[in-house]
Amino acid sequence: MMDYLSLSPEIKTAIEEEKPVVALESTIIAHGMPYPQNVKTALDVEAMVRVNGAIPATIALINGKMKVGLSADEIDQLGRLGEQFIKTSRRDIPLLLATQGNGATTVASTMIIAKMAGIKFFVTGGIGGVHHAAQETMDISADLQELAKTNVAVISAGAKSILDLKLTLEYLETHGVPVYGFGTAEFPAFYTRKSGLGVDARIDDIRLLAKAIKTKWEIGLTGGILIANPIPEKYEVAFDYINQAIEEAIKVSQQKGIKGKAITPFLLGYIKDITKGESLRANIQLVLNNAQLGAKLARAYYS
Repeated sequence: MMDYLSLSPEIKTAIEEEKPVVALESTIIAHGMPYPQNVKTALDVEAMVRVNGAIPATIALINGKMKVGLSADEIDQLGRLGEQFIKTSRRDIPLLLATQGNGATTVASTMIIAKMAGIKFFVTGGIGGVHHAAQETMDISADLQELAKTNVAVISAGAKSILDLKLTLEYLETHGVPVYGFGTAEFPAFYTRKSGLGVDARIDDIRLLAKAIKTKWEIGLTGGILIANPIPEKYEVAFDYINQAIEEAIKVSQQKGIKGKAITPFLLGYIKDITKGESLRANIQLVLNNAQLGAKLARAYYS
């Protein structure tokens, strides 16, 4: 495995010394935002992790290596080249490594590589989940399976609101994944703080949250934990407004026959255009908010 895994010196030392490290994905850089806003956001997120007492580890596949802890130049390369970096989930990793390819990691693949490296916390915007009409298409994100089996705590603003959130939560419940709301009893819906759906438990104390995570793994219950952290109220998009935009985007995607890896980038891009960039601004703020919580949670876990 070490032939394929490459840790930056800072990350390697931090893990050996059991310092708080927070993993960050790279799909949001390569596929989630336009350049140069994607690079600025990635660097701002890393800075947010540092200012809150943890060490950021942005992850990507570069020249056939699973790199943990990218340099500023590598992050800029991801942002500039964008879709030349393959959107990489679990199933894509072997061939990309074998062919010395480049890949931007999703939630699932970031969790896998973080676990390999010994990183217990991962910050993202929103997880993938069960897509609308999944009973016909079977379009269910690999993120959910990874949460079921990989020991990494994921901090997100819930699941992407383009999904069927009720079925996403049902899937997580079936696979025994705890869903804790930090400061909320309602599962957040990415751009907005409300969904009408509950979480397994509301936790307001970050030390209790860290203890619950540690206890789960200490007693041998494998799999991840989802920490739902709602977007700050002043940055959320109005509930009815964003849902109308989502419905329109889903309808257009179905008309165009867009499926698989292409569906999420298409929907997010379409919603950004409909909302005249408001959804993108919300996306940036929720990721920064998650980075702040993730760093504090990692600190609490190791203190």
